[in-house]
Amino acid sequence: VNTLISTYNDEHLGDAQVYPEQGTVGFGSGRHGWAFTLNTFAKMYAVKFGVDEEKMVKHLWGDWYWGKKWTREAVAGGQRAFCQFCMEPLRNLFNAVMNREKDKLEKMMKALNIVLRGDEKELTQKKLLKAVMQKFLPASETLLEMIVTKLPSPKTAQRYRADQLYMGVVEQEDGTLAPNNDKYFMGLKNCDPKAPLLMYVSKMVPAADKGRFVAFGRVFSGVVRQGQKARIMGPNYEYGTKKDMSIKNIQRTVLMMLGRGE
Repeated sequence: VNTLISTYNDEHLGDAQVYPEQGTVGFGSGRHGWAFTLNTFAKMYAVKFGVDEEKMVKHLWGDWYWGKKWTREAVAGGQRAFCQFCMEPLRNLFNAVMNREKDKLEKMMKALNIVLRGDEKELTQKKLLKAVMQKFLPASETLLEMIVTKLPSPKTAQRYRADQLYMGVVEQEDGTLAPNNDKYFMGLKNCDPKAPLLMYVSKMVPAADKGRFVAFGRVFSGVVRQGQKARIMGPNYEYGTKKDMSIKNIQRTVLMMLGRGE
């Protein structure tokens, strides 16, 4: 993967290669909705081993082994720390579910604070495994952790993405095209709330009222307000023309968070 990433390296983006020990790799199953990073297990083991999470993460990847102490040399009959402390517990949990080892599973679930509710208690094997794993290692938490801790903020990202995001261009003396450094471009580049409104609508969501839609999108600059006039440029809009362009009032605004609207 890193070989492919390095092939398309962008100096403005910096090092985009992924490293498990840096928290930029998630392990799991998208189909069954569970995932983890090394940080997930580091938090569990840090207290047990009396070390901080950052140091524990480094021990969970690469040629690290645990005997009576941490060592780089393989321990007789031992496994690498990742296999011993991450994969082996998961394998034991999988086996307990799939082999219907009820007593063993109940002890493991109690230790992991996994609580099944309602109809979940009647599930068996694959369906039970999916329910248990989603409670133990929910993919949403892992994905959110990686987004928050590893992705650049909009203010940082838009500085180097502005050239690709803005369609307004001017022809240079040598015939090449470059972004037009107008107030719209600069507002986008600086993620400026005081600049003119620039919003990209990615989806039209049907509203409760028939025939009406909510324009779901991301604000890149400015502030969107109810009653505000906005120039709407459709998918067939051509820069410098009025094709597929209209000016409308924004009737109301909705803040979408985790599937809820305010």
